[in-house]
Amino acid sequence: MALFRDNASALLEKAQAKELHELLAQQARIQFDAGTGTSEMRSWELSLPEFLADLQYAGLGHVEVLLEHKLPYTPKRVDALLCGVHPRTGRPSYVLVELKQWTNAESVGDDLVRVPQYGQPVLHPAEQVRRYCQQLVDFTPMLANGHGGVWGLAYLHNAGASGWKLSQYSIDEYGQLYTRDKRQEFLDRLMSLLDTDPATAKGARTAADDLLDAYIEPSKQLLRHAAAEIKDREQFILLDEQQVAYKTVEQAVERADRDNSKTVVIVIGGPGSGKSVIALSLLGNLSRTGRSVLHATGSSSFTNTMRKIVVGSRSTRAQQMFVYFNTFIGEPPNSLDMLICDEAHRLRETSVNRFTKADKREKAKRQVQELIDVARTPVFLLDEQQVVRPGEMGNETEIRAAAEAAGCRVEVVHLAGQFRCGGSQVYDQWVQRLLGLTHLDPAPWSELTRDTDETYEVAALPTPQALESWLLTRRPDAGDTARIAAGYCWRWSDPEVVDGTKTLVDDVAIGGWRRPWNAKPEKPVPGAPASHFWASDTRGFGQVGCIYTAQGFEYDWSGVIFGDDFVRRDGHWVARRDRSFDGQVKKASELEFPALVRNTYKVLLTRGMRATAVYSTDPETREFLERMTA
Repeated sequence: MALFRDNASALLEKAQAKELHELLAQQARIQFDAGTGTSEMRSWELSLPEFLADLQYAGLGHVEVLLEHKLPYTPKRVDALLCGVHPRTGRPSYVLVELKQWTNAESVGDDLVRVPQYGQPVLHPAEQVRRYCQQLVDFTPMLANGHGGVWGLAYLHNAGASGWKLSQYSIDEYGQLYTRDKRQEFLDRLMSLLDTDPATAKGARTAADDLLDAYIEPSKQLLRHAAAEIKDREQFILLDEQQVAYKTVEQAVERADRDNSKTVVIVIGGPGSGKSVIALSLLGNLSRTGRSVLHATGSSSFTNTMRKIVVGSRSTRAQQMFVYFNTFIGEPPNSLDMLICDEAHRLRETSVNRFTKADKREKAKRQVQELIDVARTPVFLLDEQQVVRPGEMGNETEIRAAAEAAGCRVEVVHLAGQFRCGGSQVYDQWVQRLLGLTHLDPAPWSELTRDTDETYEVAALPTPQALESWLLTRRPDAGDTARIAAGYCWRWSDPEVVDGTKTLVDDVAIGGWRRPWNAKPEKPVPGAPASHFWASDTRGFGQVGCIYTAQGFEYDWSGVIFGDDFVRRDGHWVARRDRSFDGQVKKASELEFPALVRNTYKVLLTRGMRATAVYSTDPETREFLERMTA
């Protein structure tokens, strides 16, 4: 979908009449149900007239132009997508153009450049448009199957050659960059890709119609590429119920083909029971058979880490297989063979948010229904005791009801076993009893481990300094990881500037011990990992993680700080809303709030692979924890 479409000549007339940027803003209000920022309006007003005049000068006024065309399965939009006929082959030709008003920029290594008016590095324009081309082709089978050619050009119409060393940057048909002094080369390139004969105007309109009407799904080429990438990293052996779950899904996919039936598979298991291992095995193996399959979660941290670690930074294409639950508003039913919904306890009532376009809002259903509708075999992997925010409603009852209402068969697999926390079933039981998640009373660690060969370590420390020292003394240099996470009981400040450098603020203050929270999303700080990677980047130690950066991950040595939002009083846990700084959780009902806080600490306590040490800011709770770890 594009904000506005017409031939280049007609658009130029509107641009020269100072109307085009207003028309784009009007369409943005209609499609996005939101206003347009001043900078974007200014960019349209200044860049489009010059670009469209160049098209007219090159004899391409008849070419169809899709302005602000949204790429499939992503909110990203390409500035201009030119649709025409290739002068040599006579087939449809699609040219993606990214327009920049920058006057200069400098390389900061790899694919990044620094632009004076921006506070942080941005993607090299040639790399940006290259990825846009790849996204368009990978999710438009018509293009992947050779319907027409796709090319990508970045045009910096205000920039001279100074600062742009193109010879130092890899260039291919998807990513080429031209500056002001290379204008004629830019026009020559366009004329080599788009026929200048006005008689091809009808073909240009047909090419645009075909693209806008094209069926969207992961292409076979993308699936083969992703399968190879994931296979390189697969080192999983599925055991017992894990293999049962895998086979249940595999049979459901085969049944969908054979009987034209639809099965919803629900896989339920606790922390470390292997849910994500099952998900990745399914993603890799079924995509290798040519099935159209995606992996979705509701967690930005989890999705970004899966993209980085599982697929690898070298494969941006395979990373596109990892998306979010709110990706599927209005998508065609059964357009995927299988959709893997990992961490499905984080499902929400609706996918609509303030960024959702108006036309999408009209098509929105309940999120669970959207996920069931879009795939012939939807798979939900969940742990109901990891619901930690209001509005998260992923559980067996809700999913089963939605599936049965849609006329789907339902299969449920329960995973036994504990593969996190050193595989310690005893520790899992200890946590359940400690937090009151079972009918059994809390019991000291020594009592539960008596007459066992338990190797998992548990400790309670009297101060946060002692907790940190305990982790440091147990963390060898040979690759082991250690982290401290805490309940959300301190404010989370934006980074501050000290001597010209952004630094994290020491928000978590307990007596004389002070440490910062992990970095905020979209607010990078030098020397600190992005929030998505706090749990996996070695630089995460020294910052305190919260539930939103710890959930879904594991590390060897875990420290957990109980804050004043969850304390022991008279032999019972008490959740205190007034001590929480989590704005979302504080909005929960009186019944819901204690369960969310309890689940938060359950998640934090089940991240450590080899050991967990705890500390509480509350004296009575601290004494209780010391007794339970004795």
